[in-house]
Amino acid sequence: MPTGWPNASDLMTTKPVTLPHDAPVSKALGLMRTNRIHEIPVLRNSRPIGMVTLESIARRSHWLLGTKVEHLVVLPPLILPTTPFGEVAEQLLASGLRGVPVVGHRGELLGVIARSDIIRAMPTLPAFRSADGPTVEQVARASGAVVHEDDQCRNLMAHLRVLEEHPLPVVDRKGRVVGAIGISDLGAALWKPTVGGKRDAEARGSPLDVAVGSIMHSPAVTVPLGALAIEAARVMSRERVSSVFVVEDGRPTRIVSQSDLLSIVVSRARPGAVRGGIENVYVEITGLRGSVDPGLLAEIDGGVAKGLRRVARYVRPTLLTLHFAPQGTHRTNDLTVEARLFTEQGRIFYASHTGWNLMAGVVGLLDELAEQSRRASEPARGRGRRRGLPPEAEDATFEDADLEAKIRAVSNDDEP
Repeated sequence: MPTGWPNASDLMTTKPVTLPHDAPVSKALGLMRTNRIHEIPVLRNSRPIGMVTLESIARRSHWLLGTKVEHLVVLPPLILPTTPFGEVAEQLLASGLRGVPVVGHRGELLGVIARSDIIRAMPTLPAFRSADGPTVEQVARASGAVVHEDDQCRNLMAHLRVLEEHPLPVVDRKGRVVGAIGISDLGAALWKPTVGGKRDAEARGSPLDVAVGSIMHSPAVTVPLGALAIEAARVMSRERVSSVFVVEDGRPTRIVSQSDLLSIVVSRARPGAVRGGIENVYVEITGLRGSVDPGLLAEIDGGVAKGLRRVARYVRPTLLTLHFAPQGTHRTNDLTVEARLFTEQGRIFYASHTGWNLMAGVVGLLDELAEQSRRASEPARGRGRRRGLPPEAEDATFEDADLEAKIRAVSNDDEP
């Protein structure tokens, strides 16, 4: 990694919120609400034994109010003070956690580093200040759905899966974004305490029988189409949000999340792929639930590996992201798969597919990315063809720079 990159000790919060291992779940929920956080380190004798997360609490169907947090912890990745910037970003992406503990050599808690710390640091680093950096369109993904301000909140229940990941844009009758609604906004409407007698409660009706515009937060945090991704990082840090909408003429088109920006960090700040191979290519898959068939995931993994080998003939990939999003507007079980390929040369290739067959979609996307990579490398490959190099030699030049020099040297010796 180039010098000048910060490490975990430079960015971590040194006095984080913590919980003892025998604290009740109710205490964890209170701290999360007060401090607006989603994960808390759980300690035993000043050493973290794991993280209690809002998701781990919400997804546990059976627990008592007195349940100890040590029974709900998840194991975070190991982050040391010397862990480099790119590796921290990679571990946050891989774990799916918003923050992870930083520990000393004896296992003691030194601090917590979060995705927001990485995003806040991005605009200050030379590697991300370039005016020709990626734009928001290159890293953003489809928002999943658009909600109208006069829609009933009960309609949001069909979008719960999307709301768990990021807020949805709320638009007026002209399609212009006027606000955003997330899972916390919906929860605030559902979990209001009941005041009054039973008859009064019945008169008020269901809390879902209200317009979205009455519970949304406004204005929505946005960036214009064509803005640099680093500008989205600045806006997220300034507004203290985890995602921003991309708008064109006031209308939302896509969404950029912290995870999307972390992908840029991973592609630039971590060591590049092994020359001529795919061993160090980082693959991020989002949108699939834990109930997915393991056999399907194994097939996706195999298809991705084969596709990356084809891509590596033309470029050196560093990161591949695959995002699966259900098509709520369709009556079928169609899914949209979006793929982004980041390369060591700083290029980003994009492809998408919608259909019911996941494997066909993944294989087709990798074929499309390989074709885009081939077309992008054609000018350089054309120079070799004019010198009379065979096609197999041209492929080799893109996998090994030393071999390319040798081939060119032999070609020069053969010329009259």
